[in-house]
Amino acid sequence: MVDTIDFGTYKWHHITDPTVEDLDFLRDNFHFHPLDIDDCSSFVQRPKIDSYDDYHFIVLHFPIFDKRTNLVRTEETKVFWGQEFLITVGNSHYVVQELFNYTKIHPEPEDEDDISGTSDATLYHILYSMMKATFLLVERMGTELDVINRELFSTKSEKIIEQISRYRKNIIQLNTMFKPQLRMFKAFESGDVGFADDMEEYWGNILDFYQKMWDMIDDYGELVDGLSSTFDSLQTNKTNEIMRMLTIISTIVLPLTFISGLYGMNVRLPFADNPFAFWIVMIICVSILVLLLVFFLKKKWM
Repeated sequence: MVDTIDFGTYKWHHITDPTVEDLDFLRDNFHFHPLDIDDCSSFVQRPKIDSYDDYHFIVLHFPIFDKRTNLVRTEETKVFWGQEFLITVGNSHYVVQELFNYTKIHPEPEDEDDISGTSDATLYHILYSMMKATFLLVERMGTELDVINRELFSTKSEKIIEQISRYRKNIIQLNTMFKPQLRMFKAFESGDVGFADDMEEYWGNILDFYQKMWDMIDDYGELVDGLSSTFDSLQTNKTNEIMRMLTIISTIVLPLTFISGLYGMNVRLPFADNPFAFWIVMIICVSILVLLLVFFLKKKWM
């Protein structure tokens, strides 16, 4: 279904779940490249911008948080951007739908200084709104990583492993999204794309915002690596401590087992007929136990 807002100098068409009829609408009313229209019916693996004489075709990837899996999921927004039109296609980021619905009810800008009247301005608002939503998501990840950092020494290891693995996966997902788009937004700031004048500062603002989030994600990636290394060290120390205690116990038990096994044999042994043989063996075992404990304590092995 094609929904439209007419601003006079240009139109914003929004297409959710494009059908064959919707794609025919694009073919019949605009001179778009056939491959761009084909991309509207499939998921494009990487963000991109294809520039033509009278329009740009942009594929944007922005994250949303899936509460069911606690993982970051990619939402794709496809945009046909010309001087007299702006077309958003597909199951776009929820922010795009919210902004379209709001703009349809309030087509006039709330601020007098607000840029308006061009498709470039509307695209700027779409990008800025998605970045604000993404910034909140990235900021939330940082807060949760700080909590993991504080609880690293007190939380059960199984829970820590799961949390660190999940955040590492989320950061990899964000890196995959952000890296190719960074080059794209640099092209915006350079003035290589766009139709309206005096937009360089606005595109620069988009790039600065995006660069800030990229730096935050990079920092969080290093934090996750640090948490993982610290956790591995803690687990190694715990394993070494367990092995040390087991070794001490084995060392203590071994001579006692040898003596008790020796006197359990069906052969004649010294003191075997002595009525005090049991107590003699017990005294020897206790003496060995005490000597080993004193030795381990002096060596500070326990």
